[in-house]
Amino acid sequence: MKCKLLFLFGFLCSLCYGQRQQFNAQDSLRGSITPERIWWDLKYYDLKVQVNPERKFISGSNTIRYKVLEEGQVMQIDLQPPMVIDTVLQDGIRLEIKDAGNAHFVTLGQSQSKDSINEITIYFSGHPKEAVRAPWDGGFSWSKDSNGQPFIATSCQGLGASVWWPNKDHMYDEVDSMALAITVPKNLQGIGNGRLRNVSDNATSKTFEWFVGNPINNYGVNVNIGDYAHIHETYPGEKGTLDLDYYVLKENQDKAKEQFKQTPMMLEAFEHWFGPYPFYSDSFKLVEVPYLGMEHQSSITYGNGYGNGYLGTDLSGSGWGMRFDYILVHESGHEWFANNITYKDIADMWIHESFTTYSESLFLDYHFGKGAASAYMIGAKNNIRNDAPIIGPYGVNQEGSGDMYYKGANMLHTLRQLLEDDEKWRTILRGLNKEFYHKTVTTQEIENYISVHSGIDLSAFFNQYLRTANIPTLEIRKEKKGCSYRYSGIVPEFDMPVRVLLDGKPHWLYPTSEWKTEVLPGDLSTLEADPNFLIHMKKSRN
Repeated sequence: MKCKLLFLFGFLCSLCYGQRQQFNAQDSLRGSITPERIWWDLKYYDLKVQVNPERKFISGSNTIRYKVLEEGQVMQIDLQPPMVIDTVLQDGIRLEIKDAGNAHFVTLGQSQSKDSINEITIYFSGHPKEAVRAPWDGGFSWSKDSNGQPFIATSCQGLGASVWWPNKDHMYDEVDSMALAITVPKNLQGIGNGRLRNVSDNATSKTFEWFVGNPINNYGVNVNIGDYAHIHETYPGEKGTLDLDYYVLKENQDKAKEQFKQTPMMLEAFEHWFGPYPFYSDSFKLVEVPYLGMEHQSSITYGNGYGNGYLGTDLSGSGWGMRFDYILVHESGHEWFANNITYKDIADMWIHESFTTYSESLFLDYHFGKGAASAYMIGAKNNIRNDAPIIGPYGVNQEGSGDMYYKGANMLHTLRQLLEDDEKWRTILRGLNKEFYHKTVTTQEIENYISVHSGIDLSAFFNQYLRTANIPTLEIRKEKKGCSYRYSGIVPEFDMPVRVLLDGKPHWLYPTSEWKTEVLPGDLSTLEADPNFLIHMKKSRN
């Protein structure tokens, strides 16, 4: 069963994260900062959506408040077919719309003077794309619980939030705050992001009004609908009392109370390593959904069956993956790396996934010790495929290799070894979340920060692991006296020190692309690379 699940995980990742060879105009419209996007800055969304489960139909409106950065008259709004923009209004005046596939170009009637704050309201409706393999191929998941009640959720990372609601669908520009009103049949609940401000009764429905007081990326906005039970507790965190809310199917209430005891454990570990939870004012939620799970901001979705591991298996093969609930820990880790620190271009998705996959190891480190964390990372190397670079092509809404998970995490684990100072490493991780608090970032910004604060020029290190598909090979050649060694398969100037084990004792080598000869203090037949480093090793005799 484990092998089948590991294969399925790799196959699904390859479907979602594999490189495409061809790109078209739609890819550029979705993935680039177009002239019709760049002149205005998102300030506020007021999103209202009514969901009809029987028809699998939604309708609603989104009011977009924006600041004019430079004068412009045409605005790009994204909404993917079969969803339809019915009308766009500004100051009560209906605006002209030109459709170009997923992008819609709205010509504004009034002059857009620099620094002014304006609004448009977009009315939309349709049968949104139904998710096929949520969350990898997302959209709306229409399901039912064991009592036949509708059980519905959204997921749209990569695919884009415009698969179900109209917005400025590019990651570089996050809205500062937003309101989300979800109207559902009267016997159900509609759960969104942030805090619940009001519930109003209608003739045959209820409207749940949520408010997000922090910046949020579009794919982090979600709608979850079900016959939920609500569990509430609090956590005494670094910034005070944090509200924890769990929305679970009524039949799973007892299971949730037991399994979600890991939530305070997760928060304790991640606040230690990364700093305060980034969204205290919006609370923390876990919401049960009919798919595996997703990192929706302050509304983490959960479908891991209330058991440890990844659907009951350990993806690391080390045994340590069964000591925690993978979805609870991993998706919550994204609150720091994805929701707090967010990539500007999906090509840099490793910033989300490498750090968050590595956070699983740090959870183990905090609660079970450094040995457990190392064993988990070393075991996870078996999932690395080295099929393509971790960074994808820019400007076309395309992520890089699925190796951003376990190869990227092992890259960070290797970096920890280079520092030889766990407190310094913790300071860097916390510093990232402070420096880039509620910001969108590039790979270069993350690289520069770590290089400066580690005191190491890591340019070649990141080039090797992020921009090539190769893992460095440490070649060891036994000589009459001592041994010679060098790196092969590396980028220019790659000279990472590496720890080796000789008679079981650690020893540092300083390889480059050129052969070096050294007399080592021990039996060369016992020489092995420290498995905490992400390298290959090849031994030979001269």
